[in-house]
Formats: sequence, structure tokens, C-alpha cells
Amino acid sequence: MALELFKPFIYGKLELRGLATTIKAAKKMVEREEAVVWDILDEVIREHPVLLNRAPTLHRLGIQAFEPVLIEGKAIQLHPLVCAAYNADFDGDQMAVHVPLTLEAQLEARALMMSTNNILSPANGEPIIVPSQDVVLGLYYMTRDCVNAKGEGMVLTGPKEAERIYRAGLASLHARVKVRITEYEKDENGEFVATTSLKDTTVVAPFCG
Repeated sequence: MALELFKPFIYGKLELRGLATTIKAAKKMVEREEAVVWDILDEVIREHPVLLNRAPTLHRLGIQAFEPVLIEGKAIQLHPLVCAAYNADFDGDQMAVHVPLTLEAQLEARALMMSTNNILSPANGEPIIVPSQDVVLGLYYMTRDCVNAKGEGMVLTGPKEAERIYRAGLASLHARVKVRITEYEKDENGEFVATTSLKDTTVVAPFCG
């Protein structure tokens, strides 16, 4: 699907880099799915947001912009938090994917249509991107602590060490630990100042959040 959507851009980059002498040669390279084609596709999708539309488009949030992520398979994977805006579920819904071509269209997509910029419902001003179901369950599971769990009482240097000790089997996900967290705040001069503090948390929270 991504190859089909971004074919013109891939052809252009293949010619620009001298990997293909003509459009016909570039087309054959794409049809053969050569390794260099996938490398160029990775670059192209970083430069182009895509628009995702689900019919019927009953309000402006029925079409939003996203940064595409390449995956295996032919299905479009959609983040659960935007399902409410699209009134989408996972029982075989179809969605249309569009690629903004001009710089102006790409700028509008990034500035106005990105899902991260459309968190309120145009109908009533209330949040339309709200966690539910699996997301809420995951947040609860991530922050739940257990008394006397393996690794309880450890003092860790940061989120990376929390992940390392869990992967090594030295601590349970829900063990109560202290983690050194560095936060950055702007001072009156507009410069970032680092402050480090010990936070009471669980092993799983620092490297998941």
C-alpha cells in the first residue's frame, strides 16, 4: 500500500540519486521491490504526512493527518484513541488514505489536521481523545504496586536501569522502588535548568511512561 501511495516520490528519488536513468527503469525497480526501494520509501514517508478519512465524514474530525509507520500486512492499523473521532471500530471498517502533494497542503496537514492537534470535539468542546477500555486497564496495571515484590526498596539511577533490571529478572514489574528522575524547566532567562529528584514509583512506570 505504501509503495503504491508514494510511487511518484520514489521514482523521483531513484532518478535524482542516479539509481535509475528513466522513469521506466525506476518503475521496474519498484515492481521488483529491490532493497534500495524500501530504503527510499523509509525516507519518503518521514517527509509526508498522510490523511486518513472514514466515510461518512460527518464532522471535520472525520479526516485527520498522521505520520505513517510502515508495517507488515495489508491492514491499516489505527490508534485506539482516535477511534471515537472517526466513530470507527475493528469489524472490517474501510478507510481512505490520501497523500498531500504540495508544500502548502503538507503544512496545513501538519499544523491543522494532525490528530495530536485535534483533541477537542468541535460539537461541544469536550475532549474527544480520551482513554478507555484496554488503555485504562493498561494504565492501571502499569501503576499498580505490590507489597514485598521482588526488588522492592531498590534505588535506581533512572528509567534505563529500571528497564535493565526488569529484563534481567532482578525485579518484578510492580516492585516499589525509588528512581532518580531528571526534569528540565525554563528559568527567567529562558534557559533550561535540570533538577534531579528521587521518585517513589514502581519498576514498570519509568520506562513505560
